Amino acid sequence: MTDWLGPEEWRAVALSLQVSTWATLVSLPFGVFVAYTLARWTFPGKQLLNGLVHLPLILPPVVTGYLLLLTLGTRGPIGSILADWGIVFAFRWMGAAVAAGVMAFPLMVRAIRLSIEAVDPKLEQASATLGASPFWVFLTVTLPMALPGIVAGAILAFAKAMGEFGATITFVSNIPGQTRTIPSAIYAFLQVPGGEGSAMKLVIVSVVVAMGALLLSELIGRRVAARVGGA
Repeated sequence: MTDWLGPEEWRAVALSLQVSTWATLVSLPFGVFVAYTLARWTFPGKQLLNGLVHLPLILPPVVTGYLLLLTLGTRGPIGSILADWGIVFAFRWMGAAVAAGVMAFPLMVRAIRLSIEAVDPKLEQASATLGASPFWVFLTVTLPMALPGIVAGAILAFAKAMGEFGATITFVSNIPGQTRTIPSAIYAFLQVPGGEGSAMKLVIVSVVVAMGALLLSELIGRRVAARVGGA
């Protein structure tokens, strides 16, 4: 494998793994909270929140990337403040993680929400009647039973982040060694004569990672479900 992929291709693979891992880990707590909010709470503006969460799935990825650039760029309302603190997202790998996380967030939330909705509310109510606080009910009842969906949502989000292109290239460009992930590298290789071979290698890597993530999601989800059910 080391000889099969060249240095530039390896850099793209390593950066994609780094970006996808951080995008998944950072967005997971927010995904669980938003999924629980949509599954269990009733409040004004709930449908608006649901729409905003799923907006990246509907908008063209380039639009999402441009909105991130307007907001988190060094001249944006939030990005300018962060830049004063030395935190810059635009044209950095951290920005690629933000873009990938935003694009993967709807898939994560949907998987976790469906899993939480499958938990019998009577179990939560029974725990509450015994004096448990809402947070403790969530921690000891809802979270363990929804764990298969959380795991599946995280893995699907990781796979989606690995394949993100439109929002990423718009927000952080395509800088070799800094923001050039696998999709960006494939695009770059296809723009130069003789780059088809390198592009095909990265396509194969993408397919293997995506299929592996789906299979791992199913496997872990079933094992966790079996343990929860056995408990």
